[in-house]
Amino acid sequence: MEDDAPVIYGLEFQARALTAQTAETDAIRFLVGTQSLKFDNQIHIIDFDDENNIINKNVLLHQAGEIWHIAASPADKAVLTTCYNKTSDSRVVSCAAVWRMPSDWDSGSHESPDDSAHNPQTLELLCHLDDSAHGNAACVLWEPMGDGKHVISLADNHALLWDLQESSTQATVSSTATLEGKGQLKFTSGKWSPHHNCSQLATANDTTIRGWDLRTMSQIYCIENAHGQLVRDLDFNPNRQYYLASCGDDCKVKFWDVRNVQEPVKTLEEHSHWVWSVRYNHSHDQLVLTASSDSRLILSNMVSISSEPFGHLVDDEELSEGEDNHQEDKNKEPLKDSVVSTYEEHEDSVYAAEWSSADPWLFASLSYDGRLVINRVPRALKYRILL
Repeated sequence: MEDDAPVIYGLEFQARALTAQTAETDAIRFLVGTQSLKFDNQIHIIDFDDENNIINKNVLLHQAGEIWHIAASPADKAVLTTCYNKTSDSRVVSCAAVWRMPSDWDSGSHESPDDSAHNPQTLELLCHLDDSAHGNAACVLWEPMGDGKHVISLADNHALLWDLQESSTQATVSSTATLEGKGQLKFTSGKWSPHHNCSQLATANDTTIRGWDLRTMSQIYCIENAHGQLVRDLDFNPNRQYYLASCGDDCKVKFWDVRNVQEPVKTLEEHSHWVWSVRYNHSHDQLVLTASSDSRLILSNMVSISSEPFGHLVDDEELSEGEDNHQEDKNKEPLKDSVVSTYEEHEDSVYAAEWSSADPWLFASLSYDGRLVINRVPRALKYRILL
């Protein structure tokens, strides 16, 4: 059973910002933001044709500055946010904004794929998510499964909840939370939980992970020294509401039950350098992707802490009389956690990894040299999970 070869796409600029186009559930589409100091930055819209194993691209101009973070609206395919750097008064400022892709960005481009690169269209600015009183934006989070009207921006030591109105052309801050303590505290990343009616947020600052109740903007849990060094990224298990994954500069990936934060439930130590990104598969939460500046992407099967620790359980009704031998399988041991695959197509730090929002078995990874790699879960594991 031969696995499909990875598909590689090279951007001409360095890049570290990647997202799946969340609202697109039919086409396999990813958005990549570039980091160039000399030239206009770009957003590459990458369409993957999985039948022919080829990539189609469109390029849009993002003239505001180099892109550090990108996120797609869960409700409107054409809307996205970026966090970007710009220089003002010889200082570098990090800003955040909401953008709309031009309505005809994909018209006719596949007949002559080079046209969009030579004459790229420009993104339309809808509104800024900048509050000069609240410092530099690190990332913007959309409300999961929401209507595209609520985002959170993390800026220095503030978490700002924004309401987007008038088709996202106006943004007003509806509530804020502030990180308080000694020294200059700064949020590095965050994740909006899809559980509890989307009323909870997890944030990372330095080595600490905090949980927030968005209704009161108050802290609900705190994991101090969650990692030995800086916490880089967080992700919530889509099927188990209290489970949270984190990764950091101590080369570790940790899994937490936020009801008991004294110890992680599980720790992975497979990477040899900082781990920048951790992502649960949206459907099969035993599949976890991690990306690191050891230039590797690792797919792990964390089945013991997943929502199906015994694999797919067969209901009694599904058993016909001639299948009694399945009964023994039901009482079997939980399956073992394992590293499924280590992907080594990158030659530079892998800053981002994302699962496709259209195909649960497909994922993309991005390294700083502008290399985007599209891979699939090995077929043998896919069928073991499904059958």
